[in-house]
Amino acid sequence: MFVTYLRRELAGRRKQTAIVAIGMALAIALVIIVNAVSSGVQLAQSTVLASVYGVGTDITVSETPTAPTEGEAGAGGPQNFDFGADDGATTDGTTTVSQSRLSVDRGTTAFDATALDTVSGIDNVSAAAATLSLSNTTFDGALPDFSETGGMPTGGDAAAGGTPPSGGPDGAGGSSFSVDSFSVLGLDPADEAVGPLSTVSLTDGRSLESSDAGSNVAVLDASYATTAELVVGDTVAIAGTDFTVVGLVTASSADAATASNVYIPLDVAQSLSGLTDQVTDIYVQATSSTDIEQIQADVETALPDATVQTQSDLASSVSGSLSSASDLVKNLGLWLSLIVLAAAFLIAILFTISGVTRRTREFGTLKAIGWSNGRIVRQVAGESLVQGLIGGVVGIAVGLAGILVINLVAPTLTAGAATTDTAGPMGMPGGGGGFGQAAVEAATSDIVLQVPVTLSVILIAVGLSVLGGLLAGAIGGWRASRLSPSEALRSIA
Repeated sequence: MFVTYLRRELAGRRKQTAIVAIGMALAIALVIIVNAVSSGVQLAQSTVLASVYGVGTDITVSETPTAPTEGEAGAGGPQNFDFGADDGATTDGTTTVSQSRLSVDRGTTAFDATALDTVSGIDNVSAAAATLSLSNTTFDGALPDFSETGGMPTGGDAAAGGTPPSGGPDGAGGSSFSVDSFSVLGLDPADEAVGPLSTVSLTDGRSLESSDAGSNVAVLDASYATTAELVVGDTVAIAGTDFTVVGLVTASSADAATASNVYIPLDVAQSLSGLTDQVTDIYVQATSSTDIEQIQADVETALPDATVQTQSDLASSVSGSLSSASDLVKNLGLWLSLIVLAAAFLIAILFTISGVTRRTREFGTLKAIGWSNGRIVRQVAGESLVQGLIGGVVGIAVGLAGILVINLVAPTLTAGAATTDTAGPMGMPGGGGGFGQAAVEAATSDIVLQVPVTLSVILIAVGLSVLGGLLAGAIGGWRASRLSPSEALRSIA
């Protein structure tokens, strides 16, 4: 009886059913597309963050940089290479100097490695790994020996028409030098589940192994190795020490880059840089995504001087059109979908109430022959629920079609994230601001937006269609249940 009456009423009110279903379908399709695009943007952000921070983790811990004191390197003036009296070899009035320095990037602060034990002991931390981020800068050049002329000529000597010094690489007392810089990351070879090397793919040779601790072996980023013309089995000089290249790695995504040019064992990096038992970053993996906020709060309490960032915090550093797309989805897309969904619910409710009003005689008569209020409410709610489900099915189909179109178009977004680089123009660190001075730039890459289809999105769509139908049916049914048989008799008369 219920199904027969339901089918007859829906068939007799095709126009109302179509309008309610179309409104619900458009709203649900928009919700599906916005949620899917949001997931695609989040995946793209994770790709960018993995390329810059090596994030295969949930949380990163670093030390909050402190301002240098007056007179300390980096306190406002450029950093320089300091040469001692015994540095270099002098021949024919020219001093040849070659020095290599391995140091922490400017703006980065090293801290005690015992912080790793502190973080590892926090509840719900499944894995943690520490790294030491460094820059290897090599100065190689020829300088004139001014000791033979009593020192650097003064401006007065030039004004008096004095003879400029002779000798030097250009024959006129000048100099010639080059500066080469690349990033070095020290990490514990035993940490495979978390950290920068956990998110890369091996292209040649092997990765670092537990037995490599204390050994002068290195794994290179494949792109850097190509630029430097290095292959597995070659040697690369770090802080004046030769390292054997044992492997080449590349980012898992073609649109990303690895976290460093060169990877070496952590203990070796600490020894060469003079930063014994020091690290610059700790990567943390949570047992569950629901534990991230708790872990972040506990780490901030245990390490009050540390900067603790989750992937969502790091996502704010992503720039370019990917950032614009993220803001658009979060702001315009979210609110637009909510507004359209609310409008669809309102249309369903208004049409249901309007239909109930036009069916006053029908419901009054049904109550007169013995229908209870509950039965009438169930009848109206059933009709609205079916209308909502029809809209939900159509909305899911439209939403999936929209996702398919986006993936076929495959829009390309430009993405970047703040990173530290020590190489300036012509190989000079810091962009000419002094040797070793770090410059902040954006590591940009093109990301092809791929919109995923997840079961959760489909379930949300079905749930919304059911909710809309039940909400309209409940209100319409309540209105119908208030009708009395006397109203039906008056309308007949």
